[in-house]
Amino acid sequence: MTTESLVPTARKTIVSTSTDIVTDDITPLSAVASDPSAIETATRREHLAWIDVRGVADHLRDALVQAAIHHRISGIVSDDPDLLADLPPTVRRVLAATGASVDADVAATVDVVLGAHSGDDENVIVDAGPSAEAGVHVVVSDADTLRHACETVRRAPWTVLTFTDPTKIPLEIVIAAAENSGGRTVTVVNDIEDAEIVKLVLEHGSDGLLLSPRSADDVATLAEVIRPSADRIELSELTVTKVEHIGMGERACIDTCSLLEKDEGCLIGSFSTGMFLSCSETHPLPYMPTRPFRWNAGAVHSYVLVPDNRTRYVSELQAGQPILAIRSTGEVREVRIGRVKIERRPLISVSATAPDGRKVNVIAQDDWHVRLLGPGGSVNNVTDLKPGDKLLGYAPEESRHVGLPITEFCDER
Repeated sequence: MTTESLVPTARKTIVSTSTDIVTDDITPLSAVASDPSAIETATRREHLAWIDVRGVADHLRDALVQAAIHHRISGIVSDDPDLLADLPPTVRRVLAATGASVDADVAATVDVVLGAHSGDDENVIVDAGPSAEAGVHVVVSDADTLRHACETVRRAPWTVLTFTDPTKIPLEIVIAAAENSGGRTVTVVNDIEDAEIVKLVLEHGSDGLLLSPRSADDVATLAEVIRPSADRIELSELTVTKVEHIGMGERACIDTCSLLEKDEGCLIGSFSTGMFLSCSETHPLPYMPTRPFRWNAGAVHSYVLVPDNRTRYVSELQAGQPILAIRSTGEVREVRIGRVKIERRPLISVSATAPDGRKVNVIAQDDWHVRLLGPGGSVNNVTDLKPGDKLLGYAPEESRHVGLPITEFCDER
């Protein structure tokens, strides 16, 4: 396989909704390699969402379009060129063509042209014109159409995918075929739950999701599905001021469905305005194997940071819920809880100050194998801590009410 076969085409391409691959008139990007901006544009990947408003009653269609604009949905698919022509430039205008050709004036008012199967024709090729992009719509229903999809994503800048079976294995194969090709995939999803799954297939998921929404609420929820979560958090250096053995209480272990890195932890603390980076059990112990999926988190009253800048009490956490894993460098990812174990154990209280002087606290199991992370990913056994030691944590300015940040007077002690 040559390198040229793995790169997308230049901007002028064609579209077919058949399951055959159309390659005529496709200009490899090597032919325009002298234009770096063209290559950069073609190889950039993004998560995007399109909605399909074809066949929708006028009153609902107008509501869906307005919701799409408001929530900055990436594209709107319609067979009505007048509707598309009125859209602002923030929305990609995707024209579903009904024949083998599109009027040049119409094509000039849209961004993407998609072909449509018509009559007995097996291959309907639509000329997108000099200003619009195009792609190939492949309906994957068997091994042959799956092969066609894999061939298409290696060459075309846009591949719209419809899968007739509920399994996600064919999508995994197509995404793998698209890796490093520069082509983008837009997968038709049945509903919001399906969109959540398709987004995560092979970790980075399909580049785009295409939904026929039933309401404006579906549009808003789809926008949330594709919205990127924060991938970094600003950690602070906390200075230990007091370590105290406080007796018995309930503590929780958080077992995740992911393998954690050696410098990866969860943010946990007694106060909403200051949390410590609790170390995962990825480091060797003399009396038990490592458990690289676990945080021996802290006492059951503790706050823990979860997605969307929310906190939850450790005692509230349940299997299947999301939680944030944070590395000592501040990198953030979402992992899912597999189990929360609450057991009665001796507890230790660690107090510290944030850079602005605020007092923070965490209560953990009183045992030397429980650890907190420090600067540079250093591992600190809680029973060895002493005043003056440095730990990593998070010190937001806001207080919390029902887990949400709020600016109000709140004295935690």
